[in-house]
Amino acid sequence: MSITTFAVAGATGRLGCHVVDVLAERGRQVVPMSRATGVDIITGDGLAEALTGVEAIIDVASWHASDQEAATEFFRTSARNLQEAGQKAGVAQIAVASIIGVDKATAGFVAAKKVHEELLLSGPLPVRILRAAQFHEFVGQLLDWQHGGDVAYVPALPTQLVACRTVAEELVDLALDPDAPVPGTPIPEIAGPRRETMAEAARLVGARRGIKVVGVDGSGMPDAEIAANGGFLPSPHAKLAGPTFQEWLDAQP
Repeated sequence: MSITTFAVAGATGRLGCHVVDVLAERGRQVVPMSRATGVDIITGDGLAEALTGVEAIIDVASWHASDQEAATEFFRTSARNLQEAGQKAGVAQIAVASIIGVDKATAGFVAAKKVHEELLLSGPLPVRILRAAQFHEFVGQLLDWQHGGDVAYVPALPTQLVACRTVAEELVDLALDPDAPVPGTPIPEIAGPRRETMAEAARLVGARRGIKVVGVDGSGMPDAEIAANGGFLPSPHAKLAGPTFQEWLDAQP
């Protein structure tokens, strides 16, 4: 059976807006869920109404900061609410975007996403997970967070950045796949085509903004050692797709 009606949690976010676009391009009906559309997946306001007649949920709602405790609380509540309200509304399944290496995380935002996965999977509705590499779009945000003039210190940690649009396309493919995942197969992953360091990518953005980027070892960051050892790089089974960071950046206005 082909699913025609999707609710997208986090529809106005960085990834969510691409998911909404991809679904619309593929002729699916989309119910965008965000506080901007009057749906709050944390308080539950408007959630039951939004899910009326919806066949599947795509969950790309995210917490806006890296604090582990606050992010964990957000994901704990959103997972419970989407599962409970989804079941009551007769939703068939939930597809969710997660992070490559989440199963290795011990601290920070990625550890909060680990809890998110576990809680969604423990609910009554079947869940499909797509683990993604860090987004191209994150690099500029990383520089925005660096308050301090013309020099930014960015971890020289290995990454395989991927475009949000590419992740959205893969997540929609997963949500539309009529075949249930085969038990025992690894959770699907999506990453960009080229391995680089976060500092290298940040230098390309910094050059546009007149900011000098200095690569640092990342100590003090959650799970920096795991990251340095490649723990958040794609597995051999990952799909590599989309533009390189340089190609994506060149296409930005």
